[in-house]
Amino acid sequence: MKTRPDTRLARLADAARPTRPWLRVKASGWWIRVLVAGGARLTLPAVSGLRLMDLSRLNLSRTWLLEADLRLADLNGADLTGANLTGANLTGANLTGTQLTDAYLNGASLNDADLTRARLTGASLIQADLTCANLNGADLTDVNLNGANLTGANLTLARLTRARLTDANLTQADLNDTYLIGAHLNDADLTGAQLLSASLTGAHLNGANLNDADLTRARLDDAALAHARFFRASLTRVSLTGANLTGAYLTLADLTSANLTGADLTDANLTEANLNHADLTGANLTGANLYGADLTFADLVDVVWSERTTWPAGIRDTMRHRSVPLGGGRYRVQGSGNSGADLVVPPVPVG
Repeated sequence: MKTRPDTRLARLADAARPTRPWLRVKASGWWIRVLVAGGARLTLPAVSGLRLMDLSRLNLSRTWLLEADLRLADLNGADLTGANLTGANLTGANLTGTQLTDAYLNGASLNDADLTRARLTGASLIQADLTCANLNGADLTDVNLNGANLTGANLTLARLTRARLTDANLTQADLNDTYLIGAHLNDADLTGAQLLSASLTGAHLNGANLNDADLTRARLDDAALAHARFFRASLTRVSLTGANLTGAYLTLADLTSANLTGADLTDANLTEANLNHADLTGANLTGANLYGADLTFADLVDVVWSERTTWPAGIRDTMRHRSVPLGGGRYRVQGSGNSGADLVVPPVPVG
């Protein structure tokens, strides 16, 4: 909105510019839109009472809105690039398609907020509350969500490439088809989370809690998963090639048709895990516990194991027969086929 010179609107807009930092304005949503359109900078406490206000499509970049009350506010399509919203209350706010690149939202309340397709590239949301927030299709590339609460949040199709989510709470979150390539999720809580077909290649999930999570067809190639917990998790057709699962807890996990080629499962707990048709070619099972695991039709060619490895009942002698010693109590499985294959030719020499 443009204002004519020497009019009331022009004088009000001019008075609210940064050259008059002392001005305090208490205005309706309509007047705020007029002042911003005239070039005024929206800064608290200069402007108060933004709850339920229509601020859609306004240019609010670089504004200071610390601890602002923006509950149920309409910020649809607004530009908040670099804005400081530390501690702001945005509960139930409409932020659909909002530009929040490099914005500061540390400690902000965004529970039940709608951030569908919002752009938050490089934004900081340390310890922010996003409980049940809708982030469907949002761009969260390089965002900092360390310690944030995303319980029950919808992150379907969101981009979280290289995002920092250390100690974040993602319990029951929907991360189906989400991009988490190179993301940092160390010690994050993903209990019961949905990660169907999610992309987590090269992600860091050391010590993460994925108990009861559904990772069907997810990609975790080269991911760091040391001491991660997967109790009763669904990992059907998951790709874990080259992943580090040292000390991981996979008791009762469903790894049917999973690809674990070259994965490091040293000291992992796979008690009663389902590895039916899983591909463990070249995997490291040194010290792993596979007591009660289902290895039916699993491919164990070139698997490395040790005296400390616990095989399912009746399998150990077969594995010893199929293996050649590597020294130090370690062995490598030879031959071709799955765990039930007969050796009709001598073992292939170890190179």
